[in-house]
Amino acid sequence: MLPFRSQPPQPRLREGYQLLWQPPLEVEELNRLLELCGERPRPSGRWQLVLERSTWHLGVRDDAERLVGFLRATSDLALNANLWDLLSDPGDPGRGDVLAVLVHAGLGRLRRELGGCSVSLSAPPEALSALNRVGFVLDPGGIRAMGRDLR
Repeated sequence: MLPFRSQPPQPRLREGYQLLWQPPLEVEELNRLLELCGERPRPSGRWQLVLERSTWHLGVRDDAERLVGFLRATSDLALNANLWDLLSDPGDPGRGDVLAVLVHAGLGRLRRELGGCSVSLSAPPEALSALNRVGFVLDPGGIRAMGRDLR
């Protein structure tokens, strides 16, 4: 259950970090972040399609302008919204804050723009505390989500 009416206070990023809406992104920096998170890089054409077909995306840059966080959303703009590629650099000292800010900002935008949609997301285990703070429940009532990796 996701409590859309009440939300915890907005988490804060470390000084010098920035949350950016629809930032211009380079394939190299996206793939670097994927690899740091243990994922396989994607071809340039794939990233182009992913970003074009997303409803929006968010990025977090550190004080050196390095991409340290990413999240994107897709939706049918009626009933369903999905959050994808919740990524945060494991070596970044503010990783927990980056994940919390991305989740909070992403859900806030969905609440404003698509308040009636159900929300699903794919997230790494380290994001669970940020997700629990905003009301996500792991396997509610024993219901488990399933996905298929198309590698």
